[in-house]
Amino acid sequence: MKNFTEEDFLSGKVNLHIHSSFSDGKADFKAILDAAKAKGCKCISITDHNTVEGHKIYKDEILLPGVEFDCWFGYVFIHLLAYGIDVYNKDLEVFMAKTKAETEGDIIRLFARRNVKNLIQAIHNAGGIAVLAHPACYWALNLEKLVTKLVEYGLDGIETYYPYPRFRKIVKFHSSKDVIKIAEKYPNLIRTGGNDFHGTKFHPTKLQGWP
Repeated sequence: MKNFTEEDFLSGKVNLHIHSSFSDGKADFKAILDAAKAKGCKCISITDHNTVEGHKIYKDEILLPGVEFDCWFGYVFIHLLAYGIDVYNKDLEVFMAKTKAETEGDIIRLFARRNVKNLIQAIHNAGGIAVLAHPACYWALNLEKLVTKLVEYGLDGIETYYPYPRFRKIVKFHSSKDVIKIAEKYPNLIRTGGNDFHGTKFHPTKLQGWP
């Protein structure tokens, strides 16, 4: 994956967390790609839940293959993003959704039984990198301990540029500042970001007021 800057993510010109109608997003995959190109995005990744079907159909120089997996890690329900993967890799295929409901139903996705350690290995086998999505959103009593264990399992990155307040205004264990502090303790972790788009009309979103 290219070395993007903080400004790339904060400006919205690089957005590596987007959902299309292939999972629980409302917008068409191709429409998102066309809009991103028209608005001058440098790179996007459409990371549908547990599926890469869109990436099997569409390719583009600004489109980075990606997917977001639902997993349980102990008592914490987490999301792992995979980037730069071979979407036809057999090791990774076993972790993909078998039905459309497994890509869009919140309740159904809560029953995910993916082994995190094996999943990270499969992502690597597929030529990709594994990134922890929106860490501040997890109801983990000790977020740093969770990240440390994932690093031991081979975690490559952590999503640090993300509009957390939108999703955790009332109850939250952590802040974006907590995530940044943890990321700083692991300088080898790649920092990524995106706005977790699920809407109908894609547009680059500036992460105002960060952090």
